[in-house]
Amino acid sequence: MSVDSIEKLYKNFGILADAKDKIGEHEKEYLEIITAVKGSAKEKRLASQFIVRFFKHFPNLADQAIEAQLDLCEDEDVSIRKQAIKDLPNLCKDTKQHVQKIADILAQLLQTDESSELNVVYNSLMSVFKIDCKASLGGLFTQVLQGDDLTRERCLKFLATKVKSLGHDVVNKESEEFLISECKKVLQDVTADEFHYLMDILGWTRLGQTVSGQQELVDLVAEQADIHNDFDPRDPENDNVDRLIQCVRQALPYFSSQVDSARFVAYMCDQVLPQFGDISSSEEGADPQLEILKLFAELCTHCGTLENPDAKVEEIFERLIEYMPLPPDSEAENSTQEEPRLEFSYVECLMYGFHRLARQSPEFLTKDADRLKDFRFRLQYFARGIQGYIKKLREALQGKTPEELKTEENKIKVVALKTTSNINTLIKDLFHSPPSYKSNISLSWKPASNSNNDSAPSSMKRHTPITFSSGESPPKQSKGDKPQREMYTPPSGKYSNKVSGYMPQRGRGRGRPRGGFRGRGWRRIY
Repeated sequence: MSVDSIEKLYKNFGILADAKDKIGEHEKEYLEIITAVKGSAKEKRLASQFIVRFFKHFPNLADQAIEAQLDLCEDEDVSIRKQAIKDLPNLCKDTKQHVQKIADILAQLLQTDESSELNVVYNSLMSVFKIDCKASLGGLFTQVLQGDDLTRERCLKFLATKVKSLGHDVVNKESEEFLISECKKVLQDVTADEFHYLMDILGWTRLGQTVSGQQELVDLVAEQADIHNDFDPRDPENDNVDRLIQCVRQALPYFSSQVDSARFVAYMCDQVLPQFGDISSSEEGADPQLEILKLFAELCTHCGTLENPDAKVEEIFERLIEYMPLPPDSEAENSTQEEPRLEFSYVECLMYGFHRLARQSPEFLTKDADRLKDFRFRLQYFARGIQGYIKKLREALQGKTPEELKTEENKIKVVALKTTSNINTLIKDLFHSPPSYKSNISLSWKPASNSNNDSAPSSMKRHTPITFSSGESPPKQSKGDKPQREMYTPPSGKYSNKVSGYMPQRGRGRGRPRGGFRGRGWRRIY
């Protein structure tokens, strides 16, 4: 390191600092400061500070100064890089016309894997956003639309995680409109990760706060989910199952009495449920079938008027009775028939969906006496299994402290109790003559809502056994009919312990699915 070079830098600094109104006459001294970025480590650190200090006074040298600062941002010495990145926002503090360019540079610097350096980049980006938000967004979206995959992903992650903290004072109306417009452009070609980031950003804007905006968000998700095309669960290239799961998750928060989910429900009934048996996962421990049923149940909560509701209800009913077995024939001699397993988690979802949508087809069960008779046998058999399971769960949870209830095992039992209680409530409705569809429950995996008139009973609430007595008439028999088969209590049943839901595993597929996830491919999120 040359002492003369350091002294020269300080001398040039003094000249510029003392020049005041005549500082523009000292381009030579400023140029010498710019060229110091090629010097020693100390010269570089001083040059970084001096360049930004006098930048606004030399507009003719702006491009050279920015390029010199960029050289420092790419230096081999991390301490020099961090100093230069920290100083970058000062280049545009008094010259806002350079904000977009500086934001673009900082966006490219997000590629670093050095955590402390990345934090400096974040802080500098936040600083330029406070100087001019819209121009800063322009710089970031230049890289989102034109940059490499890593830069694009990190820019979107920054927008989704950091910009929201600036609040709407910084992200004003004009900036927000620009943000929405650019996000929509990016949505035309996204990976799964990017889709989540963009929906998170858009949900934070005015779109997430108004009915019309929520409808717009649902429309965007519908396009990404490709619900206007056929569903093929066996197509590994397009990852239709995972895409459907991720898209519905994004849409669910925006459904309400004013934004209904009818087209998603119709798609599930027409395309997904008929192929339900073909839905599988290559990931160990994943249960996409259960996850899809849970999402379907949530969609049914705010389902508007359906076209041809009878066909939709028929499809749900057919899937439901697959999980609601008839009791084993106790009259058969030396019967080797195995006791059926009761899939409570699956039944809660399907029974809830049936119970909600059958309101649009109230005569579905009553217009077919044989179907109603068969269904009642299944309901009673299932109800008896549930009541035995509820009793065991209550005994297991009785007297547990709040801390004890936080263990993983007890959490599963609490959800299992809520699941079986929900099914019991729905069965009571369906046992009415004619079947009733009035009860409202809170799904076991969702927080209880105080607005529900008939929410899931608490763990201490007693359940009345469901039989064909107490005013309920059994299915009538003709004289030639066999005696009604004797009912017996099955084992406690099986409850899915996957209370956290389906989470697929990270993949790197980048095929070209139909619909929203074009070009960059539908990459699964884990």
